[in-house]
Amino acid sequence: MTSKSETGKVILDLAITLDGFIEGENGEVDWCIMDPEMSFTTFLNQIDTILYGRKSYDLWGQFTPTNDATEDEKEMWNIIHSKVKYVFSKSQTYPEENVHVISEDISKTVNRLKQESTKNLWLYGGSSLITTFIELNLIDEYRLSIHPVILGSGKPLFDDLKHRLNLTLIETNTFTSGVVQLIYRTH
Repeated sequence: MTSKSETGKVILDLAITLDGFIEGENGEVDWCIMDPEMSFTTFLNQIDTILYGRKSYDLWGQFTPTNDATEDEKEMWNIIHSKVKYVFSKSQTYPEENVHVISEDISKTVNRLKQESTKNLWLYGGSSLITTFIELNLIDEYRLSIHPVILGSGKPLFDDLKHRLNLTLIETNTFTSGVVQLIYRTH
């Protein structure tokens, strides 16, 4: 069991290309490698909440893998869909039972969620929500999985930041797929 001092963290866990993009120019993520060696299911079992921007939720919040998907992929999506989801939007509402919309006072709401959480919270994205969380100092841990691909253009992970942010490297993982995962904590 995880101690309370280790729970309630907002963790940005994201795949990124070597040149810093989270998706291609047309939203493509076909470069993203999901191999069992990366133990993504273990990460999912350490969270109870997923935080989405509206666009990210609309694209991935209710994603269903195709029938020819691997059993690991189907299990991963079942775990994702079992989590409580918060969508940051000023205009959208969602009928799903486990989806809540946050439209104002982000800092206060996220800090309350961190206090109430029995596990960690996954900041899924998108990039403008990530920038907002950075500016509000709400991210406790950055788990960036750098994939062995250079896109040349696309949507950058860090866009329009207003200040410098120093981090401390706490863990590095390398995988046979060529993915390197860097885990940082904020100071």
